[in-house]
Amino acid sequence: MFGWLVLLARGSASKEVEILVLWHEIAVLRRQVAQPRPDRLHRIVTPGTLLAWHRRLVKKKWTYPAKHGRPPISEEIRELIVRLARENPRWGHRRVRGELLGLGYRVGEGTIRRVLAGAGLGPAPRRASPTWRQFLVSQASVILACDFLHVDTPFLKRLYVLFVMEVETRRVHILGVTAHPTGVWTAQQARNLMMELGERADRFRFLIRDREGKFTAGFDLAFAGAGVRIAKTPSRLPQANAFAERFVGTLRRECLDHLLVHGERHLRQVLAEYERHYNQHRPHQALSLRPPMPASAEEADLTARIQRRPAVSRLISEYRRVA
Repeated sequence: MFGWLVLLARGSASKEVEILVLWHEIAVLRRQVAQPRPDRLHRIVTPGTLLAWHRRLVKKKWTYPAKHGRPPISEEIRELIVRLARENPRWGHRRVRGELLGLGYRVGEGTIRRVLAGAGLGPAPRRASPTWRQFLVSQASVILACDFLHVDTPFLKRLYVLFVMEVETRRVHILGVTAHPTGVWTAQQARNLMMELGERADRFRFLIRDREGKFTAGFDLAFAGAGVRIAKTPSRLPQANAFAERFVGTLRRECLDHLLVHGERHLRQVLAEYERHYNQHRPHQALSLRPPMPASAEEADLTARIQRRPAVSRLISEYRRVA
């Protein structure tokens, strides 16, 4: 308390002098004491933190796009793998890989498995049995298909046409035209066909037909004599004889729907000309756009002139190169 009273009694000049003296003492002390240097006990961060900072700086500096593992396969190869597996259900991933190698593509087995799994295709075999389409295609070389179609004249007289198709080659045989398709007439047409086929009849093993009453036992017997078994389609199921039904639709769309048939003689003439066109000239999708009975296998002369030939009562045009 007395020291405080003494300070109050002192003048401002003495106080300023005292402050200057204290500043001088502080400056002297600062020159005498060295600045503290941090050692390992006084560091702010650990070595691990310092290394983490360094890695972060390097990562920000070198920003290259990440590339891990094998390069992805192209969409073309992916579709080819799925196609091979779908078309060959008994092939596993190793068999598919071998086929790809033969086509010039090197793909790993693991990649093929992943592609097949992504497409919903499990391990082989993927089906217990082939589909009906695959079965018919594999047996097409020994199958015949037959059916009736009808044509109405302008006088409302109905004519019936019997035909047989060789399924593998799509070759069609127009067996006959009649207004009264009896069992005897149908059996006679079958015998005529077997004589026309000759030695080629031995290659066929099955005949597909419906349960129409016009196909009698005599009709079946004509084929049984050549070792051909009769395969009857279910009732009211035309899809079971799809090859014959497709021919009927083609014949109507390209020919019969565009003319009036006057009688049996006229219809025979039209069908005979269409049979020739269908077998020798018309391209077929199932035959890679080739006719069942091509005229010749010679290479076409591209310098020759193209000539148009009307066919089938001038309903259809055929084109050929002529010298």
